[in-house]
Amino acid sequence: MVADLPKLFRDALDDRARQALVHWGVADQQPELLKYRENAVFRVRLADGRPAALRLHRAGYHGETALRSELQWMAALGDGGLSVPRPIAAMDWNLLVALPAEGAFAAQHADVIGWMEGAPLGESGKPLAQAPERLAQIFSTLGASMAEMHTLADRWVAPHGFIRPAWHADGLLGEKPLWGRFWDCKGLSSAQIAALSVLRNDLAQQLAKLPTPANDFGLIHADLVRENVLVTEKGVTFIDFDDAGYGFRLFDIATALLKNRHEPAYDTIEAALIVGYRSRRNLTDDALSCLPQFLVLRSLTYIGWFAARPELPGAHERVLRYADETLALAEELGFR
Repeated sequence: MVADLPKLFRDALDDRARQALVHWGVADQQPELLKYRENAVFRVRLADGRPAALRLHRAGYHGETALRSELQWMAALGDGGLSVPRPIAAMDWNLLVALPAEGAFAAQHADVIGWMEGAPLGESGKPLAQAPERLAQIFSTLGASMAEMHTLADRWVAPHGFIRPAWHADGLLGEKPLWGRFWDCKGLSSAQIAALSVLRNDLAQQLAKLPTPANDFGLIHADLVRENVLVTEKGVTFIDFDDAGYGFRLFDIATALLKNRHEPAYDTIEAALIVGYRSRRNLTDDALSCLPQFLVLRSLTYIGWFAARPELPGAHERVLRYADETLALAEELGFR
């Protein structure tokens, strides 16, 4: 998405990044824009030469308290031994700085986090490059690290005032889902609207009747897609906790699997992730039987997400495509 941004906007983003870097005392550099989704993410250099990631947070998406809470949880996971980025304080020791409205930008917040080495597991829409044997190793490690993250979250006592979004039934299927009303987005056909409405109702009824083991609920990453899993020779690193919050642990598992379902090695991928997860945390067959519901739930979120961001290149086409893909997945998994 970075390459599709107009040059004038790219230049404005660079200026905005340097405005933020004043707070870390390193404004005299050319930030490298890496990603533009919820956040604009730049590779930057600290005063001692170390690489780091600067994040300009999407205005109005998360409030200051929620952003500070994200950084607190990342720090707690790092303290617990998980490979995740560490927050880096500004010169005034604050982890989060406020940037005033200026030019094309509304008031927003910025932070800097440690740079994590490794290559993304893959890129959405492109076949995975690794051999099946290597994919088995990676996804087993991913599953084990995910289980460790869930266990660390259960042991951690969140500080007073900690706030993160909730991926519960209302957050996924209520009148105001976290990522938008996927069943009545602008541009959907009447047939898509009708089918998505029926699917929404069916899933809501099923969520209300989940077996007890499937109700494992707590802090989750919520966006462990390929781009947010960095692979090294030593293991995996989780990045981009922007959507982290309270949710079903099966939602994390489904997110890591969904975009790989058409890979030739998918059976190997799923089996390895489950084995890895079970090596560190209990996951019963009863709980795992509900995975198809969470695969469909995760697929639904993409429809509303892109519908709420019409400024992104190809957003309308993606809304229609994700609607069709979700309905096809629901039919494949026996929900239609």
